[in-house]
Amino acid sequence: MAKISCTATTCSHNKSGECYANCIQIVGNSAQKDGDTACGSFLNRLHYSELTNNTYSEGSCDCLTCVVESCKYNENRLCSRGDILVQGDTAEYYSDTECHSFEVKCK
Repeated sequence: MAKISCTATTCSHNKSGECYANCIQIVGNSAQKDGDTACGSFLNRLHYSELTNNTYSEGSCDCLTCVVESCKYNENRLCSRGDILVQGDTAEYYSDTECHSFEVKCK
């Protein structure tokens, strides 16, 4: 299974539902639900063409950073979850995406 599955087919890094960016960053400082998060690395295919060969590793992207302080998987700005799902079926901008795997940190 891909580390980063993605439904944002309009993203330049999306190749058959997997992310092929160098590294992605999930943003949403004080998120309380997945809709408060976004993929800060989203690039619209209409403007940036296809960018599916940017990974440092073999295959799809496995580098995932997170600045969502309220997420239970954020460990020193790295995602500790084994895999995530980024959603944004008809995204035009990064703010149209979300980390569907977000879970709020218990206080």
